[in-house]
Amino acid sequence: MKILVLGAGVAGLASAWYLARDGHDVTVVERHSGVALETSYANGGQLSYSYVAPLAGPGVLPKLPPWLLRRDSPLRFEPKLDWRQWRWCLEFVAACTQAQSDLTTRRMLALSFYSRGLMRETVDAERIDFRYARNGKLIIHAEQSSFDAARRLLDYQRSLGCEQEALDADQCVALEPALAQMRSRIVGGIHTPGEDAGDCYRFCTALEGRLRDEGRPVSFLLGTEITRLLHWRGRIIGIETSAGVLEADRYILALGTQSPALARPLGLELPVYPLKGYSLSLPVADDAAAPRISITDFKRKVVYARLGEELRVAGMADLAGFDTRIDPGRIATLLDQVRDSFPKASDFSRIKPWCGLRPATPWSTPLLGATPYRELLLNTGHGALGFTLAMGCGRIIADLVAGREPAVPLEGFMLRR
Repeated sequence: MKILVLGAGVAGLASAWYLARDGHDVTVVERHSGVALETSYANGGQLSYSYVAPLAGPGVLPKLPPWLLRRDSPLRFEPKLDWRQWRWCLEFVAACTQAQSDLTTRRMLALSFYSRGLMRETVDAERIDFRYARNGKLIIHAEQSSFDAARRLLDYQRSLGCEQEALDADQCVALEPALAQMRSRIVGGIHTPGEDAGDCYRFCTALEGRLRDEGRPVSFLLGTEITRLLHWRGRIIGIETSAGVLEADRYILALGTQSPALARPLGLELPVYPLKGYSLSLPVADDAAAPRISITDFKRKVVYARLGEELRVAGMADLAGFDTRIDPGRIATLLDQVRDSFPKASDFSRIKPWCGLRPATPWSTPLLGATPYRELLLNTGHGALGFTLAMGCGRIIADLVAGREPAVPLEGFMLRR
């Protein structure tokens, strides 16, 4: 088949990867001059397969009022005159139940473990260089109550296939000596050895290189703005772009936060809204002072990933519309936190700040698969887990195009009509 993949972020490229392996004639259409220049560019770097529980959960609601009132809070809400923002918020609140959280977690773990297997298979077969490390992850807790709650979840998580162990503060420091500076505020941690890390941008450019160089039937239309999906009598008949009208047998919508605007004229209301996240990339000045294991500070909601000789620090979630400008205050908060946690890791003179719009659904589950238009498939709404879920979602898209049964059930991931 002739297939157009709309979007060259990690979701779109993973889709193209598996579609090309099936022998389809694939073209990737992207408005930027290169691949992965938006949300996939400088994300947190953690491939967090065992930590895919939804943002919406019963423990979130009591935290929302104090979070929303603090400028340095992990989650910040900036009200807009946009009814879609308010509808997203109401659906998010409605999803904050234990039953919904448990159901979503089970579904997401099945997808993330499937994606982990495919990622590792691809890395081993293709020898892709993207600062990849199977280094595990340690979530540190500064409060006894949150650590106790995390320990209570261990048995449940194990029943779903997670390999984890609870560590006291001294064991955390023994596992990751760079934590010594913050030993006094650690009460314990949860270690998950099966987690990975990598540079998402480098992964995307490596996939692009393989797709261009190895004779796979993939072409790239970069610098090409997509303005409209053309439909007639219940069918998608093409896309209108700055390079003219393009036609195909199938269209994969993988445009992140831009997906709803393109789908809306078709009568499709995609429940995807931006959550702006921030990151810093820091050159490592002292190897022993920068963590080797991926670290998540549970209280501050900040993640640290070692990417070769660079430390990626990421966090924050701003529900603030489509503004892509970097907020200096949020960057200052991240910088204060990394200086406090790992003060000798970098000289902090060459930080690279970044922000991106994560395409989030209220339930934290991506939108995958069919739409009322046979020609149009969805691969969007991954939130903060686009890198983690990309390979699994890309393979599912290829399976659906080929008429194969996906390895992961799609219940809970398909568009709610």
